[in-house]
Amino acid sequence: MKQLGFGTMRLPTVHGQVDLMETERLFDRFLAAGFTYFDTAYGYHDYKSELFVREALVRRHPRETFLLADKMPVWLAKEPADLARLFNEQLEKTGAGYFDYYLLHSLNEKNIAAADAVDAWGFVKQKKAEGLVKRIGFSFHDTAETLDKLLTLHPEIEFVQLQINYADWESERVQSRLCYETARRHGKDVIIMEPVRGGSLAQLQPSLAAPFAAHDPGATLASWALRFCASLEGVIMVLSGMSDMAQVEDNIKTFSPLQPLSAAERAVVEEVREALTKVPSIPCTRCNYCTETCPAEIPIPGILRALNDSRTYGDAYAAAQYANACRDKAQASACLGCEVCLSRCPQHIKITEHLHEASAKFERRDD
Repeated sequence: MKQLGFGTMRLPTVHGQVDLMETERLFDRFLAAGFTYFDTAYGYHDYKSELFVREALVRRHPRETFLLADKMPVWLAKEPADLARLFNEQLEKTGAGYFDYYLLHSLNEKNIAAADAVDAWGFVKQKKAEGLVKRIGFSFHDTAETLDKLLTLHPEIEFVQLQINYADWESERVQSRLCYETARRHGKDVIIMEPVRGGSLAQLQPSLAAPFAAHDPGATLASWALRFCASLEGVIMVLSGMSDMAQVEDNIKTFSPLQPLSAAERAVVEEVREALTKVPSIPCTRCNYCTETCPAEIPIPGILRALNDSRTYGDAYAAAQYANACRDKAQASACLGCEVCLSRCPQHIKITEHLHEASAKFERRDD
């Protein structure tokens, strides 16, 4: 099993809708290059990602030629019976017959309590015993201390999916390194999500990326980020949310074959990481959990990205990004202040404050 996995959170779109034909092209190229792992979830792409996976992958390729991972949205399970209903719905939507990897999704303090309340742990163990799941794990967004407690309570878990990238490696908030070390201390395999930090590490400003360019002018910024993750011991999969063929081709090149970072290259990555810590930014990974519950339907990730762009590339460039994000959608000023988005954000971003900032910076007012 090659270490590169296809994440379906960011499938290609046209006019805001997933482009199924292009998705098929990307999936086919990925498989033709010898890569087999696909990752989806109940809520991706407005609860339709599993359907796109069925059409672009499951119906077009023999089941034994690919591995499919899916996730249980524990926050939607109010009683134990809901777990079976959601799981059966996922089997039906994907048409996969079984899941090679199955995760309790996005565990943090709140979602752990939700999982415990309906014994989601016992449920996934049962599904594995029934042969409907091959390996069980969970994706995680909390502290290393919480992860340690969770893995101590549930030694049956076979792998964990963690947010790891070189920018967040020493982050006190994300705790990439500490969580990784905790998982390995418990002997668990690690799957990495957000290795390019929502794409941000693929578009560093030239001054920040200079050490990379000096060491290897032909390497892309994304390849540095992916190789950092894949070089870690115990990492069985690095997920990349690929949206176009250029990304697919670059990632295939990076992993064909993978060259682990040398000591000199690790020093270059550390130099860039240190420089990044001095640039203030909003740590949005564009997971879109916030938009699922926003009553005003504000394109929050796009707005936060524009704010980050303003700090990195200047207001003129960022204003165009803001206008594009809000095209045919609500602007930041439409925020109702309900703060529902705050409870859904795995990165604990103060979203409402940033929406007020964006409104003041980018929205034109006629006085």
